[in-house]
Amino acid sequence: MTAIQWSDGAPIYRQLKERVVAMMLDGVLKPGDALPSVRQVAAEYQLNPITVSRAYQELADEALVEKRRGLGMYVTEEASKKLLASERERFLTEEWPQVIERIQRLGLRADELLKSAQGGSR
Repeated sequence: MTAIQWSDGAPIYRQLKERVVAMMLDGVLKPGDALPSVRQVAAEYQLNPITVSRAYQELADEALVEKRRGLGMYVTEEASKKLLASERERFLTEEWPQVIERIQRLGLRADELLKSAQGGSR
């Protein structure tokens, strides 16, 4: 894992969970890959092991990782499909409406947005 800046806006276990989810979505962690041990993550980021365990348990509860007795936590085969579907749904229901509202508030037009997305000038 890379350096993490913890924010005060959300519990650290949730931020850690979101970081692992991002690594799965980005393909850094692939199905079958082992997660770093709780002790390793706790030591590396100076976290309480209970905090790391809580993040890992939420990932397991969502069937994104599975515990292999004596071996640790591993990314499940269906994790990326589940994540992609849930993250797309969350984007469309939570983030996209806010983006549309901001676009309308700023009076931006579709052609301006497309030109900007393609790297063109305004």
